[in-house]
Amino acid sequence: MQKALKKFFPVFILPTLAAFLISFVIPFITGVYLSFTEFKVVNDSKWVGIDNYIKIFTTDKTFLDSLWLTVKFTVVSVITINVIAFFLALLLTKGLKATNIFRTVFFMPNLIGGIVLGHIWSLIINGILGFFGVDITYNPDYGFWGLVILMNWQLIGYMMIIYIAGIQNIPEYLGEAAAIDGASPLQTLLHVTIPMVMPSVTICAFLTLTNSFKLFDQNLALNGKAPETSLLALDIFKTFYDHTGLKLAQWHGMGQAKAVIFFLIVALIAFIQLRATRQREVEH
Repeated sequence: MQKALKKFFPVFILPTLAAFLISFVIPFITGVYLSFTEFKVVNDSKWVGIDNYIKIFTTDKTFLDSLWLTVKFTVVSVITINVIAFFLALLLTKGLKATNIFRTVFFMPNLIGGIVLGHIWSLIINGILGFFGVDITYNPDYGFWGLVILMNWQLIGYMMIIYIAGIQNIPEYLGEAAAIDGASPLQTLLHVTIPMVMPSVTICAFLTLTNSFKLFDQNLALNGKAPETSLLALDIFKTFYDHTGLKLAQWHGMGQAKAVIFFLIVALIAFIQLRATRQREVEH
């Protein structure tokens, strides 16, 4: 068996490896290179060193504002989505009637595309705020919370399913032992349930964090016309296509430099989050 695996290993791995190289590695390396250039098209680039990175923090004033807005949005979304999803999972593992129906209904928003979700919630929120003369498309205060509501509505059901799987894998004898020892429901939750679902917490925190930080299509559809509510992914898009004051090649180079910084930030945050939650798993 081992000889057969070694013999046919290249046959199975080469197509996947080729697809990975073509679709990710080569474009990524090319993108990093282009971040140090001015270009209109990929094969016509001019090396400018770190000028693009300097201009991001000097010429373009939107980057830091979008970064700070994205950080705030991510923190709020990660907390609200995971807290609500976890407690919904607790409710739906108590043997309630029509549990499967509730699970399906809560999960369904995750099946809808981001652009469609953005337009749906734009109509809903503007329909409500219209009575007060407010348009979420251009109002940064309402726009931020509109994005939070949209993100919660889309992801809570998905995270809830993951938490349900984690809760259902907790051995029943642990809860019975806690009850025999006189533990209250709150103590059982804090010292049995939560520690035992830490693998689910790791997965859900990672998914909500990365999805919130990379949010683009919902932001574009809901309030993409307002610069004050442009998250980082949308700001990078606008750097490529909505620009004034510099020549086209300079904006393209700056947009690519922003994309590299964006990648590094997301990778660093995801690594820190995974390391922190996995340590909690080991401790428990």
